[in-house]
Amino acid sequence: MNDRDRKQRFSRGPGKGPRDGGRPAWRDREARSDGPAILYGWHTVAAALANPQRKIRKLLLTENAARRLADENIDTRVTPEIVRPSLIDQRLGPDAVHQGLLAEADPLESPELDTLALEGIVLVLDQITDPHNVGAIMRSAAAFAVKAIVTTARHSPEATGVLAKSASGALELVPLVTVQNLARALTELNDAGFMTVGLDSEGNENLAEVQLRQPLALVLGAEGKGLRQLTRETCGVVARLDMPGEIKSLNVSNAAVLALYIGAVRLGLMG
Repeated sequence: MNDRDRKQRFSRGPGKGPRDGGRPAWRDREARSDGPAILYGWHTVAAALANPQRKIRKLLLTENAARRLADENIDTRVTPEIVRPSLIDQRLGPDAVHQGLLAEADPLESPELDTLALEGIVLVLDQITDPHNVGAIMRSAAAFAVKAIVTTARHSPEATGVLAKSASGALELVPLVTVQNLARALTELNDAGFMTVGLDSEGNENLAEVQLRQPLALVLGAEGKGLRQLTRETCGVVARLDMPGEIKSLNVSNAAVLALYIGAVRLGLMG
C-alpha cells in the first residue's frame, strides 16, 4: 500500500471522519449488550448531556443535582425524574458515588478503524479488563487529545457504569474503536503508516529514547499478563518505561499517562 492509498483509506476527506461531523460506517460500542449505557456522577452525566451525539433515554436527579444543572445552564434534554438519593443508591449500589445524577442513554457509535486520521496519537488496549483502569486511561487520553482508543469487542469492559464514571466525561470526547482481532487491527495500522509501539517492562528500548513519529499508536497490555505474544510480534517497536526507583513497573493507567506525556513531548504536541 503506497502513501496515496493509505491516505485515501484512512482519511476519507472533509465531512467523512468521526471528528468532523461526517457519517462514516459505524458500530455500536456496546454491541454486546442490548441494554442502555448507565451513566452516573456529575462529570459523566454533564458531559453526556452536552454531547449532541448521545441520546438520553431517562434521567434521574435529586433536587440538589437538578438545581445545580439549572444554575450552570445545562440543558437536561429530557424531562428528569426528581428522586431521593436512596433510589439512585438502590439502582447502583451503596458504593457508587453518583452525586445525585443517573442517566440511561443509547450507546455511542464506534468509528471504523480506517476512518482514523493519519496524525497524532492513538492508544491500543490489549485485553485490559478492569473498568477502573480503562476509564482512567480514557480520562488521560482526553487530556492529551488522543485521536481514538482501539480495543477488542471481547475481553474488554463495556462503556457504561464504572468505566464511564472513572472516565469522568472522557467517554464523550475520545472515540472508542472496537475491533474483533487486535493483531489484524495492528497490521492495518502498520500498513496505513502508523508507528506502532508496544509498551512492555521487558522491551528492548527505552521509550524516551525511541525516535517517535506521527501517526503514533501506543499499545498497552493488561496488568500481570502484559502484551500477548502475537500483539508484541505485530508491533513495530517494543519499548519499556525506565524508572529510577526500585519498582520498575507501573499500574497500566499510570503507564499510559506517562507514555502519553513522553509521546506528546517527543512529537511536539504539547503546544
